[in-house]
Amino acid sequence: MDADEVKRRDRLGSMIAFARRTVPDLRRNAETVEPISPEGPRGRLPALLNPLRWTRVPLLPAAGTQNRVVARLIRSIGLFVLLPTAVVGVYLFVFAADQYVVETRFAVRGEVEPMGNVALGEFSSLIQKNNSQDSYIVRDYIQSQPMLESAQKELDIVRMFTRDEADFWTRYSGDKPIETLLKYWRKHVDVHIDLVSGILTLTVQAFTPEDALAISRHIMARAEALINAISSRAQQDMLRHSKDDLAASEERMRKAHLSLREFRNRWGIIDPAKSAEATMTTLLSLRKDKIKSENDLQVLRGSGLDEKSRSIQTIVASLNATNQQIKQLEDSLTNYGMAVGGRSVSEAILEYEGLMVERTIAEKLNDSATQMLDRARVAANRQHVYLAIFMPPSRPELSTVPMRGHSLFVAFFAFLVIWGCSSLLIAGVKDHNM
Repeated sequence: MDADEVKRRDRLGSMIAFARRTVPDLRRNAETVEPISPEGPRGRLPALLNPLRWTRVPLLPAAGTQNRVVARLIRSIGLFVLLPTAVVGVYLFVFAADQYVVETRFAVRGEVEPMGNVALGEFSSLIQKNNSQDSYIVRDYIQSQPMLESAQKELDIVRMFTRDEADFWTRYSGDKPIETLLKYWRKHVDVHIDLVSGILTLTVQAFTPEDALAISRHIMARAEALINAISSRAQQDMLRHSKDDLAASEERMRKAHLSLREFRNRWGIIDPAKSAEATMTTLLSLRKDKIKSENDLQVLRGSGLDEKSRSIQTIVASLNATNQQIKQLEDSLTNYGMAVGGRSVSEAILEYEGLMVERTIAEKLNDSATQMLDRARVAANRQHVYLAIFMPPSRPELSTVPMRGHSLFVAFFAFLVIWGCSSLLIAGVKDHNM
């Protein structure tokens, strides 16, 4: 038996098995088919077209069932979408209180005082501003508890937010902790920062135009006071550091002068370098005299005079005195000190040069510190960081909150989306359980 014959047998067996499974279904369907009435052609046509009507298509409900589904759908939309939207509309157009918005726009500006080429103590970085950082400081301060406490102390914010003009939903509830009032404050006082231009936009909502205007003016006054305090603090720090540097340089210069005076009193000379120069000049002159005396002595001895002659004895005595003076001057420059302490002039010069270098440095530092202090005083008289208010707060004439039409549309759309998602979820669960 080849492979083709085996395949044919398998195919034939599969067809016989399929026929056996489908014959009972076909027989059952044939028994339920409605017989065609033995009327004329006009009576047979509706019977032939009846299975093609869309209400008889499988998986679709009948006409009565479809009507019930539509009614159920309308009832569900009305209950879960239209009714909540109507409630929101009644609140918005009947109960919602008008709120007035005051908008203020300003920027934190700064100006840096040029400090010049100062060699020491450059504290100009203390007044360098960072506009972005200062803007965020102002924003956080406006929405902070200290700002709220200041407004409550001067304006009585609780009274403003609990007026009779407010409705039951937006009115502040009254006697509650300061944290609750702070949350309510942040909902009605908002600050937005434009990251590109750095402009701050302050919006204040209140139930009367006067309250909104008063709150805006108080906030701007407190924010400006904060910026002035920050700027003044930086300037005072710079001024204080400059004074400390000047005092330190003056003390160093005073010690340098005292050390130099003590050196002069100890050595008994004003300037060792000049004294050594004068000694060298004298030593050169004595050496010239010594050479001249030696030449004269050699001439006299060559002439045959006796060694005990007065001329030779005078020259020899003068030559010995000159040698003794030369030796003393050389010893004063090298071995035996020319003044108090028995130290050499080279040591005195070395110590004197160190003292002079220290005095020069101290004087330079003192000049630089003095210049820095003068510049710091000039900079302290200027306000480097300030608020530039180019759109000041003004009294509103028309209520812009709540936006009733927009809010009603948003509420309707939100309820519709929630209803649609819930219906799909419920239908999916039912279909899964069937």
